[in-house]
Amino acid sequence: MALKPMTDFSSRWFIPKELYMDNFKIAIGKGKILLAMKNSIIITICSVALIVFLGAMAAYPLARIKSRFNVIVLNLVLAVMMVPPLSMLVPLYSNMAKWGGISTYWGIVVVITTFQLPLSIFLYTNFIATIPKDLDEAASIDGCRRISIYYRIILPLLKPVTATVVILTGVWVWNDYQFSLYFLQKPEMRTVTLAVSSFFSKNSSNLNGAAATALIAILPIVLIYIFMQRYFVQGMVDSAIK
Repeated sequence: MALKPMTDFSSRWFIPKELYMDNFKIAIGKGKILLAMKNSIIITICSVALIVFLGAMAAYPLARIKSRFNVIVLNLVLAVMMVPPLSMLVPLYSNMAKWGGISTYWGIVVVITTFQLPLSIFLYTNFIATIPKDLDEAASIDGCRRISIYYRIILPLLKPVTATVVILTGVWVWNDYQFSLYFLQKPEMRTVTLAVSSFFSKNSSNLNGAAATALIAILPIVLIYIFMQRYFVQGMVDSAIK
């Protein structure tokens, strides 16, 4: 569809007889996909960085200290994962409007991080639980403090599950439409999903231009997955099954 003109009424599954590249010009000009990709990249990088950093830090004591309080905390984390995000949209939007977080990078990053952090904590906790405690004890005997043990011993071993968290949360943030629609209202702040949806309205639609825009938008995520897929599979197995 991205390579067909709007006057081509043949089946959408048929390969075009001639390549029509003007849809990509429309995607860049009218759809402003490059600006949208810049916004999505900034939001995704900031959100994923916070999700990885906070998730790993929170998971370490939950996995290492077996107490009733930590069990309750971990169960609460799992319970939060079951809450539909849109069920809290009204109070969330009201608070963000009071704080001046509408149509800002930090506002959408805080919202996305809040809802994706439980998944990160869950995966990191299960993965760290499989790492032998003997490593912590040996480092402690050598004089390492708890924070040093985490950064020097545990953190380097978290590469597989970190790749899993980066891919799962990164794809979710990149494809997010519901939060971006409500919290990014300025045209210059819209993300790739909003750029694609801009080709559809009540009176008209440009499916070909939307297809070209979507094709450009998925390229970064596809490249990241190809680069990190072996870590993704290993991290999913180790954190979800073990």
